[in-house]
Amino acid sequence: MQDGRSAGREYARRPIFPGKHRLLEYPRTDCFESATVILPVISETASLDETVKIVLRDAREKIKELLIVVCKRTTPEAMAVVDRLRRELGDLVVVLEQTRPYLGGALRDAFDVSRGSHVIMMASDLETDPHDVKHLIAAGEKDPAAIVATSRWIRKGGFQGYSRIKLICNWIFQRFFSLLYGTRLTDMTYGYRLLPTRLVQAIRWEKLRHPFNLEAIVKPLRLGVPAVEIPTTWRAQVAGQSQNPFFRNFEYFGIGLKTRFMSRERILKPGLYA
Repeated sequence: MQDGRSAGREYARRPIFPGKHRLLEYPRTDCFESATVILPVISETASLDETVKIVLRDAREKIKELLIVVCKRTTPEAMAVVDRLRRELGDLVVVLEQTRPYLGGALRDAFDVSRGSHVIMMASDLETDPHDVKHLIAAGEKDPAAIVATSRWIRKGGFQGYSRIKLICNWIFQRFFSLLYGTRLTDMTYGYRLLPTRLVQAIRWEKLRHPFNLEAIVKPLRLGVPAVEIPTTWRAQVAGQSQNPFFRNFEYFGIGLKTRFMSRERILKPGLYA
């Protein structure tokens, strides 16, 4: 008998985006080989340690590299943890100093150099539950061409430490974007997901701040990339400072509306489309 969480994952693996754009050409990935886990770091110390510990305990044999992204604002305390992890784990840890600014810039820089067949976008402050990395990989092995997203809104997912007003606004955001894109995805602004590396390296990205989390799902959807969801629970961060003030969330509407009417030729890098 499956437990509730397994049942939730099985339900969520059904393809979500309609197939009307299947004729669009984009780089497809036929099998899962390994994952590059992207971990942007600003001030996280103990939470970074815990994230790495759980990910490697659960899925080390499936991890190509832990790509830790640092910047000029990364604190000395956090850098000390990064340096220790690099000494302890050797080539498994790759440290990248980002050149583009902000979270979106860090992820875009990491996409460019990722070596696994798939990338995992996540946080190093435990707001993204590292126990779910093994579930993302399992779903990616089953559907290697698909994006595997996480959702706090489906059964067995949830929020801990989220204010009521933010919860209401988040629900409105999710409903708006799911209706706009004609998809059954329920958490399109949450940046915890697994994506094929060839896909993310073929797309022309634009955003540098947190709205990149939405861009990273809506541009693939416009290309006709299938997407599946698994449940996850968001918990208020236990380390570091939020880099995403609440009212900046309204910036998501710009890229969401713009991409909805964008052609494939404008989404893919030149030379990648027929």
